[in-house]
Amino acid sequence: MGIASNALDIHQRLRWDGRHAGLGLAQALLEECHLLGAGGIQCPLGLKDAAAASELRRRAEHYEMFVEASLTPPRDDADVARFEKDVQLAKAARASVGRTVIMPGRRYEQFKSLEEFHRSEAQGLKSLQLAEPVLARHRFRLAVENHKDQRIAEKLETLRRLSSEYIGVCVDVGNNLALMEDPLEVVRALAPWAVTVHLKDHAVREYAEGFLLADVALGAGFLDLPAMVKALREAKPDLRFNFETITRDALKVPVLTDGYWTTLPDSPARELARTWRLVKAASLAESMVAVSRLPDAEQRDLERRQVEQSLAYARDKLGL
Repeated sequence: MGIASNALDIHQRLRWDGRHAGLGLAQALLEECHLLGAGGIQCPLGLKDAAAASELRRRAEHYEMFVEASLTPPRDDADVARFEKDVQLAKAARASVGRTVIMPGRRYEQFKSLEEFHRSEAQGLKSLQLAEPVLARHRFRLAVENHKDQRIAEKLETLRRLSSEYIGVCVDVGNNLALMEDPLEVVRALAPWAVTVHLKDHAVREYAEGFLLADVALGAGFLDLPAMVKALREAKPDLRFNFETITRDALKVPVLTDGYWTTLPDSPARELARTWRLVKAASLAESMVAVSRLPDAEQRDLERRQVEQSLAYARDKLGL
């Protein structure tokens, strides 16, 4: 199993406690993940030229680790050349997959009207349509994450409209819970399109306006990770997994407020009922950790424990 860069955000912010001085993000992350015993990395590569790409490739091959890039698709015609260069450098660095998102924020927070959401959705589709010829030319796969943006049917419709062997999904196993979709159903629906995976676990707790959604170490939450891994492996036996639990304050999912429903007006009431039953059944009795209130050293140590515990769980319980 690899590690996505967000799983080590605090370590990066604290500059790796002095380790990896002078290295860029990708190289430093690769070195840290090698120390942790991970199988690869997924991150923005930040490569400026072929020499930097060659150096990252050399390190990855030496450690027998995989590299996945985080890429930004072209915004318009004028941005295609930039994207093509990013793809070329990613390939030179040994990356075979690029992960992306088509909407940067959370749907229920970012947009104030359904029309605004649909405009952003259309822009995302346009960006992928601009990216597709580049991906085909270089035989490079792009994985679009389900990023608390589109529900299952919307994501699948985007993929069908693209109809490209070079564009699939970065299956995030937990994100769509925030859109009132059952996590295991999401994984099963997206598995045939999977190119790479964000593996995480979640804890939930009720609050006045909805529920709190916290990232936790693998095995410490309520997601049925063995069933999810099984479904993904059956669909794509060679699929790679990246740990992406983010050590941060719990996210607020305000499903009991009017604003939440602005971009989800047609969601069936039964899905809210199902989600609320799940939240009540899995709700933590104790308070969630307010990570942002901890001293930096405690934040770093908590993040480290979550990564190490998760790698052990993935190895011992999931066969990753």
